[in-house]
Amino acid sequence: MHTTKNLFPINEDHSRRKFIFNLSKVAAVTALLTTPFGGRAASFFEVQDDVTVGQIIDKFISQIPGAPFPKTVDTLKAGSLDIKVTGIVTTMFATIEVIKQAIALNANFIIAHEPTFYNHADETDWLAGDDVYQYKTKLLNEHNIAVWRNHDYIHSLKPDGVGMGVLTQLNWAAYYKPQLGNVLMLPTTSLGALIEYLKTKLSINKVRYIGNPTQSCQKVVFIPGAAGGRMQITQASKIKPDVLIVGEIQEWETAEYVRDAQAKGDNLALIVLGHIASEEPGSEFMAGWLKQHFAAVKSVHIPAKNSLAFM
Repeated sequence: MHTTKNLFPINEDHSRRKFIFNLSKVAAVTALLTTPFGGRAASFFEVQDDVTVGQIIDKFISQIPGAPFPKTVDTLKAGSLDIKVTGIVTTMFATIEVIKQAIALNANFIIAHEPTFYNHADETDWLAGDDVYQYKTKLLNEHNIAVWRNHDYIHSLKPDGVGMGVLTQLNWAAYYKPQLGNVLMLPTTSLGALIEYLKTKLSINKVRYIGNPTQSCQKVVFIPGAAGGRMQITQASKIKPDVLIVGEIQEWETAEYVRDAQAKGDNLALIVLGHIASEEPGSEFMAGWLKQHFAAVKSVHIPAKNSLAFM
């Protein structure tokens, strides 16, 4: 069960994950995130020293407390550990579009945060006869591209890599206090202004929300990713924030709770950022980590972007 010590508990089935935020590391990690790295094919050059997919994975895992985990979804989805890396792409989802961009960049290693084959464990037996799955697999195999999911491990980094990425992009790291758990005490602003700020900083076209745009907001419960309705509702009930900001919801859970809370008279608003928008900065964090530890291999973050359009 998640507690308020876990600032960004993304999925309820990973209860071991704890975001122990060490503010003394914020400056160093912020500098890491802002390190420039090329996004053009011309910036990918021949690696002087052979580095394999396995060596990069092992290096990252070696920095995780308690790793390697006996049970994890962080496995290779394509390719092999022995592939010599020509370039790396980090992203939320290894979509066909992202794969094609990697090919154009001569990058043969994709580090994705979420599943490649449409389910949490990337099970593929049920997709054996599916033409979309076959097309994607063929594309990866033809270009000898390795895809590694880095989900459990990056969330277990201390501080949590995804959480650090989001806080850094929002310029909110200074508002995090370990003793307050998921609570951020922001400068007082209106709900409408807060929504516009989030849209701008996270490059979101539109968000779903519940509340009066003129409502005053200061106490925020911030839970990116897909923590689940029970965790989101429990936090809102216990902390009584002005606004609950989440990544993904099931509409019949958290949204209905907030609607009833408002009908009861509570001053509780809800902002739904979307799963991708709320966690994509974690993949930018990963690109920065690669730049620091494997400078000879060019790394670039390619946003997966939202799969859904808005009318």
